[in-house]
Amino acid sequence: METQKYVAVIGAGPAGLFGARELANNGVRVALFNRDIKVGGLAEYGIFLDKHTMKEGLRKQFRQALENPNIDYYGNVSIGNNADFTIDEICKMGFDAILVSAGAQGTKWLGLEGEDLEGVYHAKDLVYHYNGLPPFSQKKFHLGKRCAIIGAGNVMIDIARYLIYYCDAEEITAIVRRGPADVNFTKEEMKHLIGYLDMQDFENEMNRMHSILDPLHIDVEVGRAKILESLPKADAKTKNAKFRFELLASPARMIGENGILKQLEIEENILVEKDGRTSAKGTGKKHLLDVDTVIFAIGDKVDEDFGLPTQWNEFVKNENPKFPIDNISYETNIEGVFVGGWSRKASEGLVGLARKDGTHAAKAVLAYLGTKENGNLTPEDVQAKLKNLNKPIITKEDIKKLEAVEADEAQKRGLEEFKFTKNDEMLKVLGY
Repeated sequence: METQKYVAVIGAGPAGLFGARELANNGVRVALFNRDIKVGGLAEYGIFLDKHTMKEGLRKQFRQALENPNIDYYGNVSIGNNADFTIDEICKMGFDAILVSAGAQGTKWLGLEGEDLEGVYHAKDLVYHYNGLPPFSQKKFHLGKRCAIIGAGNVMIDIARYLIYYCDAEEITAIVRRGPADVNFTKEEMKHLIGYLDMQDFENEMNRMHSILDPLHIDVEVGRAKILESLPKADAKTKNAKFRFELLASPARMIGENGILKQLEIEENILVEKDGRTSAKGTGKKHLLDVDTVIFAIGDKVDEDFGLPTQWNEFVKNENPKFPIDNISYETNIEGVFVGGWSRKASEGLVGLARKDGTHAAKAVLAYLGTKENGNLTPEDVQAKLKNLNKPIITKEDIKKLEAVEADEAQKRGLEEFKFTKNDEMLKVLGY
């Protein structure tokens, strides 16, 4: 009997799951490797806590994808340097192609003084923590009453909501590098936070923006309207907290005492125009903000320890792809190795875009497979390699069992959702 084409997909977030489904639906056998025990990636561990309907809808789609008999799931298997397998070892196993959809697991910092102080964190670590992803779920965070968040996207809003509703923060300041028209959050997300906006402080900030931006003929009122767009649909204010912006501002350094954060030094920016584009430039004028916590919500980068060449926070792509999809390269410079989702473009879009990108990456893989003879690797060969790891390897049946136990536990506790936050708890439930 002729063997199937056999592809390794690394990462079981939306890009990996839907990429695997696209391959499997076209008759390809897929070995789906995942670092975590559970599937879902950021769709499981990155969506805000109260979005139960959205998360359950996604889980339903993930379950359907895993039901495809051409997909074998191998959870609790890490790939990268100093991991269960290196990417080179996966390449040498003999797969017909490899699709890397492991997200952007690197941590993006600015290299500022004081980043190592207690009280200074990256948004991704905190999001993983409050969503219960091991081992981030066990990490200790120093989250105080006065918090600054660096960034102006939806992640900033999620972090601010968490700090207000779950940590009793009293003052949240968003530090935004550019002007009011350049904020990146959506009005659908901002409606959850805008009720806490300190309107007097906001008007003062808008007046300051006029003094800076009017001479540049940049319309501040466009930015004001963008920020306030969600005000008519604002969630009711239920906590004693206020939210404010510092626009045209960048963090310069964090100042601590005995290793604990005390202040954030902020540099004021100006917008400069060059070749028809504006960019933020520091003025040298600085001031201090008293803070207990600083969280950087400035996007992500790929994991440089994964084993693929990187450049500018991304894995290097082939600039002259043989199998482009919509003029986008999903190919690395290693033959047969493709990238999709945030592994292709870090922090690009939400779940829907990751799903689309993973599917397109799989189409590029299919085009490549059409030029190749079938290899000799079998699922039994892969399972033998996994057995040599001498550790629990999670299967599709394990995932079903774990979901059933968590659903039962949620019902017993009267919760909309329950999830185990330690790997050993999950493994115990599964009998490992």
